[in-house]
Amino acid sequence: MPINYQEIHSQIRAIGAGAQERRKRKEEAQAQAREALASFNTQLDYLRSKVDSAKEADPNLRCAYPLEEALASSFDVQPVSVSPTLIAADGSQINPDRHAAVQFGLVNVGAIVMQANSSAAPLTETESVLLYGDDLLPNGIPMSEGMVALRRDLAERQKLDELSKGIEGAVVTFTDGPIELWSAKGEDASAYEDFIEKYKGVLSRLQSRGVVTAGYVDKPSADLVVRLLEIAMADSEQIQHLREFHPLRGVSDRWLYGAREKPLLPPGHRSAVFRIQSSSEKRYTGVLSLHFFYLNVGTPGHPWPVRVEVPKWVADDKEKLDLLHAVLVEQCRMMGSRPYPYLLHRAHETAVVKNEEKQQIEQLLTMELRKHKEDVDDGSYKQSAKDLGGRNKYV
Repeated sequence: MPINYQEIHSQIRAIGAGAQERRKRKEEAQAQAREALASFNTQLDYLRSKVDSAKEADPNLRCAYPLEEALASSFDVQPVSVSPTLIAADGSQINPDRHAAVQFGLVNVGAIVMQANSSAAPLTETESVLLYGDDLLPNGIPMSEGMVALRRDLAERQKLDELSKGIEGAVVTFTDGPIELWSAKGEDASAYEDFIEKYKGVLSRLQSRGVVTAGYVDKPSADLVVRLLEIAMADSEQIQHLREFHPLRGVSDRWLYGAREKPLLPPGHRSAVFRIQSSSEKRYTGVLSLHFFYLNVGTPGHPWPVRVEVPKWVADDKEKLDLLHAVLVEQCRMMGSRPYPYLLHRAHETAVVKNEEKQQIEQLLTMELRKHKEDVDDGSYKQSAKDLGGRNKYV
């Protein structure tokens, strides 16, 4: 059946009726956040001690951990004296489908290498890995969509490691999304830990070669700095019950740094660098510990703050940090009014798998199996009925 728009319209009207009250609460929280930012801006020792206390109360606490720069700091792009090699990688995947005639998966990684300030054409590369049979049963557990995504993310980073080998001079690499590997911890803990160890090996090799690497998070929804402000506002009793303490609910870091009427960051400026306080700090230690800053890649009147995540070896090296800052601002300017790193856009175009390509792979695999007298199942009747209906499903 089609959507019941009569019911949807009534729900939409109810949402609209509450808009004024929601706006009032949000504006009050935003004003409170501004006041807290001004109050705690330079109280870095106090903030660090509050986070340390909060971490004892909640080991899974996730927030910004201030380092040496004031919370409201703003840093413009600095001149760089090198023309680095830039490498970006992005991936896509086909998830195993139990309704299909053949069970398979695919991880497809697209990468692009470009020399900054050069007229040479970028080098494009694609790597496609088919997952079949035992590949879909790591440790005897059926591979979930989350685990396929984790394998894709690892493959992206491994491609950066591979392509950066042997390059002389400065190298800057980046992927889309957080630098930390996320996904499916509870589904197959052993496989997850294996992926993490392999990824830490990639990071260590990049660090040993002095390669700058970063994760670019477009339109971030996290409240890492806002959560830090809430912790600073909490008294000793509230610290013990932080999960229920959210006086700044509805305020995001993105608003804090990029409010259209009063952005903290002018166009092209970055924020202070923070360490990410989270339970993952047990895995990413030493020079691999995770840090971040915000960067306004927008234009006057149209701020667009993004979060850039880096390992400690980049955060601690001002020359590397300045180089990454300059590269990302220039990459985003290449995309005009919709700022996003040009190389990541190109890598995504290279990696994306279309539905017709999925169908072609399934047909080729089916033909090959039948050629070798292997039994091939039929697609589920449920899927056949859906295909006859002619309606596309969005999940």
